[in-house]
Amino acid sequence: MTTLEIRDLHVSVETKEGPKPILRGVDLTVNSGETHAIMGPNGSGKSTLAYSLAGHPKYQITSGTVLLDGEDVLEMSVDERARAGMFLAMQYPVEVPGVSVSNFLRTAKTAIDGEAPALRTWVKDVKSAMENLRMDSTFAERSVNEGFSGGEKKRHEILQMELLKPRIAILDETDSGLDVDALRIVSEGVNRVRSNTDVGVLLITHYTRILRYIQPDFVHVFVDGRIAEEGGPELAERLENEGYDRFLVNS
Repeated sequence: MTTLEIRDLHVSVETKEGPKPILRGVDLTVNSGETHAIMGPNGSGKSTLAYSLAGHPKYQITSGTVLLDGEDVLEMSVDERARAGMFLAMQYPVEVPGVSVSNFLRTAKTAIDGEAPALRTWVKDVKSAMENLRMDSTFAERSVNEGFSGGEKKRHEILQMELLKPRIAILDETDSGLDVDALRIVSEGVNRVRSNTDVGVLLITHYTRILRYIQPDFVHVFVDGRIAEEGGPELAERLENEGYDRFLVNS
C-alpha cells in the first residue's frame, strides 16, 4: 500500500517582479489503486502541482509537506523521487537527441530496480507494450521523442509507465493534442497499468473527454492555486455541462 500525502503545499515561481505564488495551500492524499482527476481552468496551478512533485527547479516550495509512505519527497533529488516510484508524464515531452528509446528505457528500468532486467524477458516486454500502444517496432531505435508527433510522444510516455511500473503516476494533460484514436490508445495503456498494478494515478486535465476512457475515483477542481471542490465522477459530468464559471465568479 502506497500513500502520497500532500499537506498545505505552497509553491511560487520567480518572475521579474519577484516571487509569484501559484499554489496556495493544497491538501491531497493519493493511495494505491486510486485515480484522482485534477481539473480546472488554465492558470489554476494544475501543472505547477505536477512539476513541483517531480522536483522541477523552477518551482520553489515555500511551505507545506509531501510524503511518500512517510518519506519526505521534498528532500529527495529528482532521480531519487523517480527511484522511489514517482513518475511524471509531461504535457510537452522533451527530445533527447542521440539516446535511443530502447537504451533510455532499459537504463531507466535498471536505475529503478537496482539491476538490469533480464535481456530476453525485457525485449519481450518492450515489444508487447509497443504493440499494445500501436507503436512501430522501429521506434525503439529512434532518439527519444526526436521527430515524434504529439501523439507518438504521448504514447512513448505511457510506454514508460507500462514498463517502469511506478507506485504513483502523475499524468500532466496527457490528452492535450491527441486525436480521438490516439486518445483511446493512450487511455487504454493507462487502464492496462491500472489493472495490472496498484499504481496511484494523479490525472491532470483541462477537459473531461479523457475521463470518458479513464474513470476517476475522485475529482478535484483547482481554482487559483487551491482545491475549490471535490467529489466523484459525477463532478466531472457537472463540469462538462457547466464549465468553470461558477468557480471563477467566486474566486
